[in-house]
Parts: sequence; C-alpha cells; structure tokens
Amino acid sequence: MNITDYSNYFIFFTGSLIISLVVNLLLLKFSQNLGIRNKNDVTVRWSSTSKPSLGGVSLFLGFLFSSFMYLILDPKSELFSNISYLGLFISASLAFMMGLADDAYDTKPYFKLIIQILCGLIFVWTDTKIELFHITLLDQGFTVLWVIILMNSLNMLDNMDGITATTTFFALMACLLSCYFIGNSNEPYWIFTIVSVIGAIVGFLRYNINPSKMFMGDAGSQFIGLFVAFFTVKYLWNLGSLTENHSWVSIIITLVALTPAAADTLTVMINRLKEGKSPMVGGKDHTTHHLVYAGYNDREVWYIFTLIGFLSFSFSTLIIYLVKKNTILPIFAFLLFFMIVFYLLYRNTILYKKKN
Repeated sequence: MNITDYSNYFIFFTGSLIISLVVNLLLLKFSQNLGIRNKNDVTVRWSSTSKPSLGGVSLFLGFLFSSFMYLILDPKSELFSNISYLGLFISASLAFMMGLADDAYDTKPYFKLIIQILCGLIFVWTDTKIELFHITLLDQGFTVLWVIILMNSLNMLDNMDGITATTTFFALMACLLSCYFIGNSNEPYWIFTIVSVIGAIVGFLRYNINPSKMFMGDAGSQFIGLFVAFFTVKYLWNLGSLTENHSWVSIIITLVALTPAAADTLTVMINRLKEGKSPMVGGKDHTTHHLVYAGYNDREVWYIFTLIGFLSFSFSTLIIYLVKKNTILPIFAFLLFFMIVFYLLYRNTILYKKKN
C-alpha cells in the first residue's frame, strides 16, 4: 500500500467515522440500562444524569477496522507478523476488556493496576519502549510507568463532556504528523491506524460534546490511554533517537503535546497530597470542575480545553518540524507554554473552590 496515497487516508478516516457514528447511535437506541453510570455516584461524578458509558466500544471498533481494512487493501502485508503491532493489538484488547469489565462490575483498583502493568510489560516484550536513559532496564521500567500514567491520567481527565476525547484527538494528531514527518514507508500501517482511531474519536464526539448523550466509560478511557501511550512512545518520546537529537527534546515534545492532561493530573495530585488525600480517588476537584466554580459552564470549559489542546498540537508540531530541521535551540521556549497553562489552571483551583 502506498503511504502517500491520500485516498487511503480518506478511506480509513471516513470508514471509522461512519462506524463510530452508527455504532454509538445503535447503542443509544438499544441500550436502556447497559453501561449506565452515575445512578448512585453523584458525589464523585460530575454529571447527575444517568447516561450510557459505552463510547469506548466505537473507539475500539475503529481500531479493529484499521487492522482488517489494511489487510483487505494489502493482503500480502503480514500485518500481524510485526511484533510491535501484535503487542499493540493484544494490549489494546486487554485494556478495552478490562475497562468494559469495570464499567459493568466496578472492578477493584488493584485489578486495574495489574492489567495496566501487564499492558506495559507487553509493550516491553514486543520491542516498544522509551529510549530515554539508554539503559535497558531503566527504559523498560519507565515504559511500564508511562503506560500506567497515561491510562490513569486520561481516565481521570474523563470527568466532563468532551474533554478526554478532544485532548486525545489533538495528541494523536501530533503523533500522526510526527509519523508523517519522519517518514514511515517501511511500516505504513502505523499512520493508517492513527487515522482510523482519530476518525472514531470524531464520531464519538458527536454524542459526547456538551450536552452529551453518552460517556466514554472506562472501556474507552483505558483503551484510548493505552493507544495514546503506544504512539507517544513511538513518535514523541523516541523522536530524539529517531532524528539523532538529545533525549530531552523528546521530553519537551511529549509534555507540550499532552499539556491538557499533564496540567490537570499534576494539579489534582498536588492539591490532593496537600489535603492528605489519595491522588487516585475520584472527586470533583479537577481543573475542569474549578473552571465551573469560577463561573464557566460545561460547554465553555470544553471550549477552553479545546483551545489548549489545539495550541498543544500546534506547538508540538512546530517542535517536531524544528527537530526535523535539526534546529533545537528555540525548543526550550515551548516549555513556557506548558508552564503558563499549568500555572493558570492550578491558580484557578486555589482561587475558586467548590461551593457548599
């Protein structure tokens, strides 16, 4: 398959988009009780309205669609002979099933952690790891930690309509352009896989933007967290080694590309630790919630995070372009963007507390 054939991008994106729209419509029509959340959990969850948490199904189907469509268009590709792709497929399936079980049965946190660790180990066993320290054991350990961080961070960020889906959309766009800039003619399936899941996200957002009709659920947040973790490892964390630049360049790119999730997670952890609370317990103390306490409505909060996500994507793409041109001196300036966003969101949580 020719990676430069833009009609193929259109097929993968449109196919996943249509599948996502149709599947979510059918789930809304026929699932009266399946995946319903918030019935008895309004003290932790933001929305007081019970809605199906089944959006993750369409995201995972978009991923499956990319695999089968690629095999149809290029039957000689031997897609599943690639050890790295096999690792993504197995770990993504595991993350999705674990999230689905949590949506249905509210599984224990330690069970989720075990599965997340296993997903990270599958990455390592299938030759996908962060090349940061250039010491095998440290790189492998950090890769597993990164998978756990991303799966939990995006799950935590999934606390208001459209926030996580929009954040992952822009993060995957950054990975997509990184993949494109680097050139991947030997492994074209990666770019088609990203395009397909982006299409599924766009289809899901049709039902998830405020006022939403359905939630992503743990099936969606765990799968998409795993998926983003994989491609940030491949095309953001390892960009420095792929372009013969320093590892610190990759740290800046990744941080900037994931600014909305990183700023929210860091803010929540700092505030909860200051109050003597566990960072892993749910609550209405995220940066999104405090923006509402400051006077914005849910829709306006989504606009704010969409703007942050767009700027994150734009700046990270510019960094990738500079790295490609071996111009790394201005890259430090982009850290200022993350610091400003983090400061403003964190300061807002101090100024505007939840009203009794």
